[in-house]
Amino acid sequence: MGEVTVRFVGGPADGLVRLLPTGSDGAPPPRWIMRHPDGTGPVQPGPDHLYERDSPDDTGGWRMRFVRTDAYGVSE
Repeated sequence: MGEVTVRFVGGPADGLVRLLPTGSDGAPPPRWIMRHPDGTGPVQPGPDHLYERDSPDDTGGWRMRFVRTDAYGVSE
């Protein structure tokens, strides 16, 4: 399993770029729950921000589009 660069589009993590794990097809997970959009500090209870895999971008990475925000733990 490798990693791929992902750019988050929309929601609280808009514009954030991170490495996410890839599946056997080389794509990021179909859905990703983010609890700490700025990527700093420990994960703390707060809202869950759901993103879904969108499409590859022109840099070899992928886009993840914002879907919705749920109360902490609802997305699990």
